[in-house]
Amino acid sequence: MSHIELTLWVGALIGLLFGAVGQASGFCLLRGIANTAQGDSRKLRAFMLAMAIALLGTQWLAALDYFSLSDSLYIIPSFSWLSLPLGGLLFGYGMALANGCGARALVLLGSGNLRSLVVVMCLGIGAYIALSGVLAPGRIYLEQTTSMTLASRDIAGLVTLPAWAVATPIGLLIAAWAFSNANFRASPRDWISGLIIGALVPAGWYATGVLGFDDFEPMRLASLTFVAPIGASLQYLMLSTGTRLSFGVAVVGGIIIGAFAMALVRRDFHWQGFQGPGQMARSMTGAFMMGVGGVLALGCSIGQGLTGMSTLALPSIIALLCIMLGAYLGVKGPLSLANLTSSQQ
Repeated sequence: MSHIELTLWVGALIGLLFGAVGQASGFCLLRGIANTAQGDSRKLRAFMLAMAIALLGTQWLAALDYFSLSDSLYIIPSFSWLSLPLGGLLFGYGMALANGCGARALVLLGSGNLRSLVVVMCLGIGAYIALSGVLAPGRIYLEQTTSMTLASRDIAGLVTLPAWAVATPIGLLIAAWAFSNANFRASPRDWISGLIIGALVPAGWYATGVLGFDDFEPMRLASLTFVAPIGASLQYLMLSTGTRLSFGVAVVGGIIIGAFAMALVRRDFHWQGFQGPGQMARSMTGAFMMGVGGVLALGCSIGQGLTGMSTLALPSIIALLCIMLGAYLGVKGPLSLANLTSSQQ
């Protein structure tokens, strides 16, 4: 087995675990934000616990020289002060319209939710329209004209300390906050999901950075993210002849299979569709916004919220905050679906 084949199999296994755990636990940032607004913070704490585990695992593997995070797409010398936060807001609000992010849509698709099939397709199309389609020239122009150079590419550089020395107390504090809630501690489904999904991020870095390393044919250092990989998965389904399967596509396929298997085990698989054209239009619009916004923000709620944050990259912090703000506006703020619907009546 070549190093590429090994990495792809590991990617599929990571996807299987993500899909199974996500289906059993309902792990989702949007659900965490919505539930917290109603007084139940368990899902949000599960997401934050996953962030802490991803941060600790990633930084300690990097400190042991398994890979260099400077090779990732998150550690960049400059970013667009306009397109990145705008993309985060678009993704977050689109997530609220579509009732879940790309990763959640893949999990629901494996559970028989046909609404998620539409979300996945529209998200992937939107992503590739922004990456290399008709919106690409405008995106590139916007990024170039609003680019700013960073004083440091990550938090550790700002305080001139080793990354592991910064990541360790931050990760432990986040984990402590997550477990500070009695309801969260009494919900093993939530904290176990946070532990497992968080650990899958450094596993992804290890798969591409160590198992996929080769002097002559290295794989790109990457971990969990679901905007470009969903688009790449659709493209691979159509044009697989003569193309190479990527780590991200393997993860996407693994998630659907893992969620499907867990849904069968839990007897939770059942077909679901749209209740009407209005719901379908909202889902399609939200998915397209997530695709375009995810490209502008350089990642999704998982790609920036867990994987990007695990690198301590400054743009990832901005992107995640904007994603969460956009989601809140769609769930509870003045632009929420409930407020918009009531204003139309």
